[in-house]
Amino acid sequence: MNKEEIMRILPHRDAMLLLDEVSLEGDEAVGKKAITGGEWFLMGHFPDRPVVPGVILCEIMAQSACILLKDVMTENKLPFYTGMNNVKFRSQVQPGDVFTTRIKIVRSMGPFYFAKGKGYVGDRLALEGEFSFALADNKA
Repeated sequence: MNKEEIMRILPHRDAMLLLDEVSLEGDEAVGKKAITGGEWFLMGHFPDRPVVPGVILCEIMAQSACILLKDVMTENKLPFYTGMNNVKFRSQVQPGDVFTTRIKIVRSMGPFYFAKGKGYVGDRLALEGEFSFALADNKA
């Protein structure tokens, strides 16, 4: 899926849509984000050695996982993070890197979904963890 196809599933827009492309491989979503160096979240983090903040990497993981909910996520529902467990940052992600996610839904209970995944730069493990979120009504 390209960005236009991703936007038909995810509600994220502008600077918060953090996926360049996603593919589905069985029960797993494989997302990609090329880090160019011009991203807003790199400004000041850190001036002489830009590093993608861990929370941004976790958001990329969550957006990848939400692609797996394409059949249940409608414009009336928004995905909200409810937790992160056993998250480990194994190596840095920097400009010039392509961050690749591999994540799958391991359990669901009502509006709650539980995912497990890993993020890589090439073959190098950068992040692993368990993530949970809920689909909530899209009401202001």
